Amino acid sequence: MNNAALITGSYGGLGTCFVNIHAGKGGDLILVGRSQDKLDAQAKEMHEKYGVSAVIIAVDLSSPEAAQHVYETCNENNWEPEIIINNAGFGGQGDFARERTMEQDMSMIAVNVETPTRILKLFLPDMISRKHGKVLNVSSTAGTMPGPLQAVYYATKAI
Repeated sequence: MNNAALITGSYGGLGTCFVNIHAGKGGDLILVGRSQDKLDAQAKEMHEKYGVSAVIIAVDLSSPEAAQHVYETCNENNWEPEIIINNAGFGGQGDFARERTMEQDMSMIAVNVETPTRILKLFLPDMISRKHGKVLNVSSTAGTMPGPLQAVYYATKAI
């Protein structure tokens, strides 16, 4: 793969922008997200539009094993990301104590904080050994202000 970027949350919002910018400059793609169908369609579109190689990893990033799966899939296929863009994330509204479930908030923490941290823990030693590589962790201005009814989301964006 040529100058490959691993992009989580590739098929929505900013992820789509990052994918198009990187592919538009001729860089290959490792697209990561939950929906196999959306990833397949995006990979096909990027190959047709820009002529780049676009491979996919369909995985639920709220799973504790997600980062390991991404890392092992890349290693097994000799996909060496030059750039990692931790873009996947989601929010949610509701009273923390009365409306939001533990599962909803822990899933958000996993996607917004835990999995990006695990991805970097796994991939950074390889980048350091190669003496090159780049990382972009997507954040939000939400981390700099109060967020009524979005306590966990705002907290995960402050990190």
